Amino acid sequence: MKQKLSILVVEDEAAIREGLIDVLVFHGYHVEATGDGAEGLKLAQSGNFDLVLLDVMLPSMNGYDVCNAIRQSDKEQAIMMLTAKVAEEDIINGLKLGADDYVAKPFSITELTLRIEALLRRTNSAKALAAQIVIDEQLVIDCDNLSATSEGSTVSFTRRELEILQYLFAHHQRAVPRDELLSEVWGYAKDADIETRTVDIHMAKLRRKIEPDPKNPTRLLTVRGAGYRLIVGASDD
Repeated sequence: MKQKLSILVVEDEAAIREGLIDVLVFHGYHVEATGDGAEGLKLAQSGNFDLVLLDVMLPSMNGYDVCNAIRQSDKEQAIMMLTAKVAEEDIINGLKLGADDYVAKPFSITELTLRIEALLRRTNSAKALAAQIVIDEQLVIDCDNLSATSEGSTVSFTRRELEILQYLFAHHQRAVPRDELLSEVWGYAKDADIETRTVDIHMAKLRRKIEPDPKNPTRLLTVRGAGYRLIVGASDD
């Protein structure tokens, strides 16, 4: 018998929490839930969840702090944030702290379940990553350990960041459009009407990690009107 995927719901509004539990159980997931931020962190760090569904506004510990704490101890944990705070800076903050995706309240159940399925599909296919991504002599990324040594310092990556680099590496001969990344890396349907700055924010994070000068990138380029391109064999000399 196939084991159910497990989701932790951290949401303080009882009606929303119970509704999410009902929907997720209906779709075949094993679900645990709490309405408290600190308790959510404790469960996330002691359990084995395929996804943490995390509200931002929580008692005792807000969702941003919970996300950051989870990511510090587990770079591979899939995290999706639920937020009524839809200002761009709030969304960017959540993604910078390590969330893989966000869904703005109020949300439709259809959109939420599709995005959960997409995130889990990508997370569970992460084993297909190559053992190494060799960008140039100064930057070789160890995909098994989610890290690289650059200019004497160790740089850590999240699993999602590695997935982005893996896809760009596999297609480094060309620029990869933003919607292709959303489809192939995030797993969104190609015809899905989903507006998100997730790609742009992750690219900015990656540049801070792999570029000698993030403001003048030589490895991860934006090709105007075409997308993003990873330059393999680039030199920062």
